Amino acid sequence: MPAIHREGPYSFSFYSDDRREPPHIHVKRDRNEAKFWLDPVQLARNAGFRQTELNRMSRIIEQNEAMMLERWYAYFDQ
Repeated sequence: MPAIHREGPYSFSFYSDDRREPPHIHVKRDRNEAKFWLDPVQLARNAGFRQTELNRMSRIIEQNEAMMLERWYAYFDQ
């Protein structure tokens, strides 16, 4: 799972077998994980995060959306 961005306690990454899904990012902190679609940025699922953290992560993703999409397409060679 390539980590493409780290900010504060959060690690942003995707799994190598995510190719079959639309572009998205997984966010981890400790044992919590969330998944966000990238275009447009939208929460797909949440396992353990509070809403305030989800809002913070969403802002971070929106600020880095272009870079995350670029890395997604570069990794999956699309």
